[in-house]
Amino acid sequence: MSNESAGDQAYAPVDSLKGLLQRGRGLGALRAMDDPATARELVYGKVRQDWRWDSVDDRCLYLARLIQELGLALDPVIAVLAGDEDDCERATGILELLAVSGSAEARDALRAYVQEGEHWVDVLESVARIWPMEWWNDLAGVARARLSGEERLLWRSEPWVSWGTGYETSAHPRPQRRHTVELGPSRRRLLSVLADADTADGAKAEALHTLSGRPPEPDLIPLVPGLGTVDGRWPLPWLSRAVERLGALAVPEARAWAADERDWLSWTGIRVLAEHGETQDLPALIRELAAHEEARQWCGPDRLAAGLARFGPAAAEATPVLRRFWLHTPHSYERPAYLKALAAIDPAGLDWAYTESLWDCESNARLLGIASAPDDPRVSQRLTQLRDDPMEEPEVRTAAGGRLAGRR
Repeated sequence: MSNESAGDQAYAPVDSLKGLLQRGRGLGALRAMDDPATARELVYGKVRQDWRWDSVDDRCLYLARLIQELGLALDPVIAVLAGDEDDCERATGILELLAVSGSAEARDALRAYVQEGEHWVDVLESVARIWPMEWWNDLAGVARARLSGEERLLWRSEPWVSWGTGYETSAHPRPQRRHTVELGPSRRRLLSVLADADTADGAKAEALHTLSGRPPEPDLIPLVPGLGTVDGRWPLPWLSRAVERLGALAVPEARAWAADERDWLSWTGIRVLAEHGETQDLPALIRELAAHEEARQWCGPDRLAAGLARFGPAAAEATPVLRRFWLHTPHSYERPAYLKALAAIDPAGLDWAYTESLWDCESNARLLGIASAPDDPRVSQRLTQLRDDPMEEPEVRTAAGGRLAGRR
């Protein structure tokens, strides 16, 4: 299989330690423990370069744990703080967690950055969200001295709330939002706006926004194919939300949409079928999942996986593709959806997947592992670590504690 890529980044093969670490797989963390000499530079490489496929993918806790468990020096991580805004944010997320876990060096490095670093406001707000107040409250004087008055709004979050410090970016009030068309409560008026080929896209988007907050509107269904952007590449804003409101009402027309040559309309139909379709729609959903795999389209198959899971064993034909998505996707946020789908469709042989998930970068994956990993000494040890780790997400710690308590 060819390497997946994001921009100029090329992911290493999924069976290599580098590829596993890039994807945030639990197996990568486990293999790193077995080969710390090789893992050292690979982990530092993941700190220096953001390998997340999407901004919602989680890596900070994953990398912080690797650094801690491998006993790696923090100097290379601290050096990343001096980079651009994205580098600084990534290093901050790792160091603030290590500080919570007891690293005085990590804590001191971030406090020093607040006093001298370029992106100090972002760092200060980040640590104030997760650190106890006594770790940052004494920086108030430094912060006030560094404020120039040009910063964005500051009073809506810590530490500014506690310090009573607020700055506006401008003395001028924000302009009121202007609507392209007057939209009243009449459904007839909204539908006429959407049906009029001469109405601007902005006005149609406003109409869709209004409909998306109302009960399902069946008369929207025949208008959907005409609600793409002028260039034909995208749906109009709020169309997806308005169609979601329709639920099963849209299924008959969605079958035609799913076969349309326009990608945006096809995907609109597929989403409806994934959430509300019937057994006759399984072939279309499975074909779409396979097409995503062939095109290396990593964003969106989680919706297909959730839809296929509704059919249970009847969707068995999708099992090999779902397994490959779980193994290969660099979009770690979607990985738990594939494991859930496999559990619903063909649960045989998933014990190792659940066990590996206890080390996964995504908290939802760890929760799946906590719920379903088999009882054995290694799992028990990991559950204890998750329960007691101050860096861990509260819901994961609680779930691990509950699983352990249930064994007594």
